[in-house]
Amino acid sequence: MSKSTASPEEAREAARSWLAEHWQGTDDPAWRDALARSGWAAPTWPEGSYGRGLNRAAARTAAEEFRAAGAPGGCRDLAPFHDAPWLRLLGDPLLAFGSAEVKEHFLPQLLRGEVGGGCLLYSEPGAGSDLAGLRTRAERDGDEYVVNGQKIWTTDGQVARYGLLLARTDWDVPKHAGISLFVIGMRQPGIEIRPIRQITGDAEFNEVFLTGARVPAAWMIGDPGQGWKALQVALAAERSGMGAMAPSPSGTATASGLREAADDLVEAARRAGRLDDPRARQEIVKIMSWRLTNRWTGQRAAAEIRRGPSSLASLGKLAMSRVLHAGADFAYRMQGEESLVYDYDDPRAHPVDRDLMFAFVNSIGGGSDQIQRNIISERVLGLPKGHEPDKGVPFRDVRKGAATRSVSQA
Repeated sequence: MSKSTASPEEAREAARSWLAEHWQGTDDPAWRDALARSGWAAPTWPEGSYGRGLNRAAARTAAEEFRAAGAPGGCRDLAPFHDAPWLRLLGDPLLAFGSAEVKEHFLPQLLRGEVGGGCLLYSEPGAGSDLAGLRTRAERDGDEYVVNGQKIWTTDGQVARYGLLLARTDWDVPKHAGISLFVIGMRQPGIEIRPIRQITGDAEFNEVFLTGARVPAAWMIGDPGQGWKALQVALAAERSGMGAMAPSPSGTATASGLREAADDLVEAARRAGRLDDPRARQEIVKIMSWRLTNRWTGQRAAAEIRRGPSSLASLGKLAMSRVLHAGADFAYRMQGEESLVYDYDDPRAHPVDRDLMFAFVNSIGGGSDQIQRNIISERVLGLPKGHEPDKGVPFRDVRKGAATRSVSQA
């Protein structure tokens, strides 16, 4: 059968046949390697890149056979040994721009679960919303690049094995054109990581200092200066995931996730004795209708992203910011003063105060709400762009700090 045009039933039969030959009931390294190389670990990936070229309907049908057999795999949404978000954050730009060498190095590891969690080395103290104004430099030294600079707001940098690094490789071209994207090993002497304590009490964000850190030239994703284009693929994956607030690599909210969100709102009203209050019930329905509408937007964005870069993920991310703030505010008003005395050691309690503060993560991380509005206005609605005073100017000639006057649309 032609894998790229396989119907759901053809995919089911192919999965059943492959499982009958290879599944021995043990999820061990040999099984994971066979699964990765067969294409069944990520069946929607292209043939020749550790996938089978299936559409999502066919992949979901094949996944049913894996579930029936008790075997992990069959769909990259379901394989339990994957770090699901990282599968797209790293996998998508590799598939779109990576050389054969870098894909061969990372994709099998990614599918076998050997890469582990990663981190995103994008933002800098002077380059947040104006991300293209970054000043971390990567200079060629033989078969490697030497990296010097500073990154900030790096989630999970303290535990990451690899990072997706955005660095400047050419200072004599306009700012967007001189940026390259790398995969860099995080556990090396040239990288220092300092946790940042958050308002929630967590410390998952970090400052990262790169001083003579090294990365193989072969680990560049795309060509030198192609990093901004490759970044758009990674950002689309990140934003679709944030828009869904779900770990699924498909970037769309799951039905079970929607039910859990509804249950949380209903429980907040029940605890407050307001489950029969028509105003509370109406607000629950309003918030859940936003979530459901956003799920459909996420599915549409995911379909577009599979065909190429899309800005629709910004719609989902912006909408989810509104949903999270509204949901946390509703629970806060239901719980009242009790929300201020939440016991973090009580497994029965719900951290309303933490939800209120954490909602701002979605409003800032992955591009602030204001940046998403700019992207939507320009790339979705087709409105004119704002003035860019440094457009066409070699980055070497842009005064430090001046670039912030023209916001880069990441």
